[in-house]
Amino acid sequence: MASNSREVVIKVRGLVNIMGGNLIHDHIDLDVYRGEVLGVVGGSGAGKSVLLHSIVGLNKPREGHIEVFGEDPTPHRERPKNSVQMRWGVLFQEGALFSSQTVAENIQVPLREYTNMSQDLMNEITSMKLSMVGLPEDSARKYPSELSGGMKKRAGLARALAADPELVFLDEPTAGLDPISANQFDMLVKDLQKSLNLTVFMVTHDLDTLKATTDRIAVLVNKKIKIGTIDELRKDPDPWIQEYFSGVRGRAALAS
Repeated sequence: MASNSREVVIKVRGLVNIMGGNLIHDHIDLDVYRGEVLGVVGGSGAGKSVLLHSIVGLNKPREGHIEVFGEDPTPHRERPKNSVQMRWGVLFQEGALFSSQTVAENIQVPLREYTNMSQDLMNEITSMKLSMVGLPEDSARKYPSELSGGMKKRAGLARALAADPELVFLDEPTAGLDPISANQFDMLVKDLQKSLNLTVFMVTHDLDTLKATTDRIAVLVNKKIKIGTIDELRKDPDPWIQEYFSGVRGRAALAS
């Protein structure tokens, strides 16, 4: 749950995104609090991943202001390379592992980019992170093509956690996984969030994941954003929100 101090880790104000001439986000505001798991949902084209990319500095918004840990997340030449980016990790869709690199080499990418660690120390950290996400040690020598979908997700999560971040971004972490693997990944995320005191920003469409892991949910709808708990959002009269949370699938997932 979010801490009592309600420290804001991510602050978004007046965000406007236009993609391909289409207005995606129309002056949206968002606060993400330290220690919470925030789920982000919305229909196709609502801009879930665009919002994530804007926050981590991969997309330049048309208007608005974003702060992460009180800093502008956009890379600047004059700012030390490892300032704010060192404090977060990202798990992109499908794990986004480099196919030409082993799992160990993938996990070590942020360590090489932001630190001057020795190879021996990076190897030790790799072993620890593999254990942390439930992968066997011999997976370090494998290539992504040799891994199952669930193992790729775990390897991607290990890379996101490599530099001991305070904040983790997850983009559709359970997409493409079978129900058992998805449930296992949900439990892994929740356990790691609690044990490491992580703040988690998670884009997902999976109602089971939302129920199992989130403290609050941000819904992107009609180019705006609405935020609340599942119970609060189920009372919202917006037709899309009603169908999502209280339709046949929503009732089944949230009743289980």
